[in-house]
Amino acid sequence: MTRTTHPASAKVGGLDQQSTMTTARRFGTAIWAVTRVALGFVFLWAFLDKLLGLGKATPSERAWINGGSPTTGFLSNVEGPFSGFFGGMAGQAWADWLFMAGLLGIGVALILGIGMWIAAISGTLLLTLMWLAALPLANNPFLDDHLVYGLVLLGLAATGAGLRYSLAGWWHSLPIVRQNGWLA
Repeated sequence: MTRTTHPASAKVGGLDQQSTMTTARRFGTAIWAVTRVALGFVFLWAFLDKLLGLGKATPSERAWINGGSPTTGFLSNVEGPFSGFFGGMAGQAWADWLFMAGLLGIGVALILGIGMWIAAISGTLLLTLMWLAALPLANNPFLDDHLVYGLVLLGLAATGAGLRYSLAGWWHSLPIVRQNGWLA
């Protein structure tokens, strides 16, 4: 008769497997939380740089607060198959407001861990439009960081990964969120 060991109590390399899995899960939860916040900061930084002209992608003289357009620089230089479509949006007040509201809303939602479905869908839409504007891609015939970020956004929202270190619990307890699941 062969004696079997329960998988939860098995030793792997001298370590208790259950303890190792618990540590790995905690680490994974923390990594996904950091990923969520970092991706939120990507959006929030773009908003702040375009609003204030912090001198990274946007010089201060082209800041939105100084009368510049947050969409003109990128959209007026589109050269791919959608140049006419995106070029027509460049500098339009509605496009500037929508773009800036999107950057701010997506960034704050991700950093706080609230409204993840709205942030994921709107963020993926924004990133997909930016990907279309970047076509043809210089380094890869199809895939770039815009699409990868979009996939990460959708994955974060679909799995709830990284929400442990967020305001998600409070957010989900709000009556309006409980009554409207799409706000979760």
